[in-house]
Amino acid sequence: MGCKNLAFFRFRNINNEYIITNDYGDYVFLSKNNFNDLMQGKLKKNSKIYQDLAKNNFIKDKIDTEKVVAKYRTRKNYLFAGPSLHIMVVTLRCNHRCLYCHASARDMEDMEKDMTKETAKKTLDNIFKTTSGYIVIEFQGGEPLVNWPIIKFVVEEARRKNKKAKKELSLRLISNFSLMDEEKYQYLIKNKVEMCTSLDGPEKLHNKNRPSTTGVNSHKNIAKWINRFNEDYPVLRKRGYIWKIGAIVVISKYSLKNHKEIIDEYIKFGFSSLFLRPLNPFGFSHEVWSKINYSADEFIDFYKKSLDYIIERNLAGIYIVEKWAKTFLQKILTDNDPNMMEIRNPCGAGLGQLAYNYNGDVYTCDEGRMMSMMGDESFKIGSVKDDYEKIVTHTVTRTLCSASCLEGVAGCSNCAYLPYCGVCPIYNYFEQGNIFGQSATNDRCKINLAILDYLLLKLKNDKIKKEVFLNWLKK
Repeated sequence: MGCKNLAFFRFRNINNEYIITNDYGDYVFLSKNNFNDLMQGKLKKNSKIYQDLAKNNFIKDKIDTEKVVAKYRTRKNYLFAGPSLHIMVVTLRCNHRCLYCHASARDMEDMEKDMTKETAKKTLDNIFKTTSGYIVIEFQGGEPLVNWPIIKFVVEEARRKNKKAKKELSLRLISNFSLMDEEKYQYLIKNKVEMCTSLDGPEKLHNKNRPSTTGVNSHKNIAKWINRFNEDYPVLRKRGYIWKIGAIVVISKYSLKNHKEIIDEYIKFGFSSLFLRPLNPFGFSHEVWSKINYSADEFIDFYKKSLDYIIERNLAGIYIVEKWAKTFLQKILTDNDPNMMEIRNPCGAGLGQLAYNYNGDVYTCDEGRMMSMMGDESFKIGSVKDDYEKIVTHTVTRTLCSASCLEGVAGCSNCAYLPYCGVCPIYNYFEQGNIFGQSATNDRCKINLAILDYLLLKLKNDKIKKEVFLNWLKK
């Protein structure tokens, strides 16, 4: 087979083997000898390796053009939609002082940091102008339950507006549950608002990461409402409330030696998934960065140990998914992109999501809003008073799109993992002073590479692939 018949591919060395990938997300592992034969045009057409390459669209005259075009279009389907995730910061006030607070929350007395009804109404008007047929409105803070009247107003007004718009509408609350009570709980259930909280692990670790300013035991309060929901869920499901409660874990320096304890805590509370993600440097976390941060290598070690333990639990019959791994696996093993905003190409800033601050200022994404709370308004793209088209076509939106198109980013354009990866230009801007990240010194890049290496090596184990990873993708 001559080299001229080879289709375009990228490659990477993993443990003295080579993985080659193409733009359609296909991949093949090659031994060093087979890779050398491939590059020198010495592979025999009747060999198994050649057949694998042909099957996976690496041989030009074996490619079904219509099929791969459809495959590529499906993988990039999110580009044809418009902003679907709309983050509403209904207040900056909070009764917790989390060590890593990305939102730069304010004291409970600072009532000027609440969203008004007028601003909420204009925000909704803006949201419903999206070209996306699917809308997620996510209530964030601060602690969003502080501004309960506005949450109720938005829920009811959004439902009313959607009778005419006929979008697929989802409402989601991200809360520490400290202000949850029976009335709010029943209202959220009745109005089909998804609920998500934060659980950083066992009580001692959670309370260290997420101390309350009122002396309340944060972990015990969360546990109370998680247990209540789990008890009610069989009945709620019959009533049409199909969503299970979700939780977010943030990994601080204090978490690194507790991977089993964190995972076991999620299993104990009946969660079927968790998302192990590194710290963001935004907000208050920057003030105590030296105390709570860790190196990329430390996080990678933590992640690998965690994934190994999660796989072990799954093989023992306990279903628990690591969402970061699942996102990558969906990109590797299927043609459907899960549309995670920071792991897509280009990223979701302004294209897949918008963030609305309490005062009506609009940002490309939540990271852009976080930067504004630190005094940098570079990623503000307007106000809810502005014309929607002006907002979504803003120069900043277009610039971030350019900076996150991996095909044009140095170090990404020739990376084997380009079909599966994504970058956050705002993270790059904060950490490296440029929205175009320098991959050689970029911790996020280092972490993504390590996770993808580890997952692809795990995929070579048929038992793990079939009994764990493919099982995750069924649900």
